Amino acid sequence: MLEIPATVLVVVDFQGKLARMVDRSETVLRNAQILIQGVKHLDIPIVATEQYPQGLGRTVEEIAVHLADIPVIEKTAFSCFGSTAFQDRLASFKRRQVLLCGIETHVCVFQTARDLLAHDYDVYLVTDAVSSRTPENRQLGIHRIEKMGGILTSAEMALFELMRDSTAHAFKAVSNLVK
Repeated sequence: MLEIPATVLVVVDFQGKLARMVDRSETVLRNAQILIQGVKHLDIPIVATEQYPQGLGRTVEEIAVHLADIPVIEKTAFSCFGSTAFQDRLASFKRRQVLLCGIETHVCVFQTARDLLAHDYDVYLVTDAVSSRTPENRQLGIHRIEKMGGILTSAEMALFELMRDSTAHAFKAVSNLVK
């Protein structure tokens, strides 16, 4: 089970035109927004990345607005682990459960999940907040991550799992997000 003191959210490359081209982009962006806002209500740290922003563009506004207080890590490697800045920021939180969302599922998200698992992190893939340009590649990425040991979840499922109880301090705020 996800636990607040053990969890960090990793937000991978919701950038430029690509964020609008992925399968079910509107739904994926909405769920990512809910997830980001929800973990903020729960005081869970966030690590955010951008893949070669000079070429792909910056994080799309509807996601960036919720990351305004979070330093975004620029990278060129597909796996976030290819960036020492990412590794250092993630390690600084001393948390071993990673909620993972972003694009593209079969490239950057998959390679990041693979490396997180290889470094003994528990990976919770937020399946309704990941996508690829084609549904086939999205599904293939999800399948491979699950076969490697990643745990599948959704934005709403993860947030309610973290709270555990309707008396949680953030229950009302999180409930309003998913309505």
